[in-house]
Amino acid sequence: MESIKIIATGRALPKKIVSNDALCETVDSSDEWIRTRTGILQRYCCESETCLDLAEAAAQKALEKAGIDRNQIGVIVVATTTPTYAFPSMACMLQQRLGAGEEMLAFDINAACSGFLYGLEICKSLLHSSKKKYALLVGSEELSRILDYEDRSTCVLFGDGAAAAVLTLSEGIFYHRAWARGNDEALVCEGVGYPNPKLKMQGNAVFRFAVTVIQQAVEQILQDANLQMDDVDYVICHQANSRIIEHVRKKYPGQEEKFVMNIDRYANTSAASIPLVLDELFENGMLKEGMKVICVGFGAGFTWSSTLFSI
Repeated sequence: MESIKIIATGRALPKKIVSNDALCETVDSSDEWIRTRTGILQRYCCESETCLDLAEAAAQKALEKAGIDRNQIGVIVVATTTPTYAFPSMACMLQQRLGAGEEMLAFDINAACSGFLYGLEICKSLLHSSKKKYALLVGSEELSRILDYEDRSTCVLFGDGAAAAVLTLSEGIFYHRAWARGNDEALVCEGVGYPNPKLKMQGNAVFRFAVTVIQQAVEQILQDANLQMDDVDYVICHQANSRIIEHVRKKYPGQEEKFVMNIDRYANTSAASIPLVLDELFENGMLKEGMKVICVGFGAGFTWSSTLFSI
């Protein structure tokens, strides 16, 4: 079947690392409280960098590893909830900064923490009719810009970062599912021009939603592919909270080690979360040709999505 192949990945992070202890100098919380309830030890926060800067740096790294002709990029998609501009799109500015050819489709998508997985399906579909061979998919977030640092229930959870993937069509396994359920109460941030565009979240509601839909998404994608969890090498969930992932992986006794976590170092980076894990796995030599990977995203919208693909 027609699949999407990841040629190369790259990631970029702000220079500033904020530990729990450092954050708690201005927020009424503690390192122990944050660690035990979220699994987070630190996060990266932008100072001089922008969301676009991070996207560019991640994309440059992925392109250098891929070693491709940039004029053969036919699609640039940036998944983000915190674009540097309302317009122009981050994708259009990446085309300029990367020196890629002008004949392409370039646009941003906002599916919150599911954005990278939506992007995989979008890039696959667009490459099918493109005259060019490659797509560039980036998840980039500057969430520190929309956090209320007087709300200790949210500001400790999120971090900034970006990761990118160079994609092309290939033969292999690729299954994708996506869902949406309109909800502007549990997780919301008002838009441009509103007086207080800060992230607001009902934590318990998000937790109940997440633990239900992750398992649903995993089971559905396994059913679509006619596979069992034994056939899968890794499960990469959106890194929102370690307790959410722990809750789900206990549903698969003997398979727990397949569920990868790096939230301790990055916190919740929304659309950058899943590609950050992918890039680390590639960098550490843990992803080999022929391996099967499930990715599951879930977040504001509500949106949730799952993919199963081969490396």
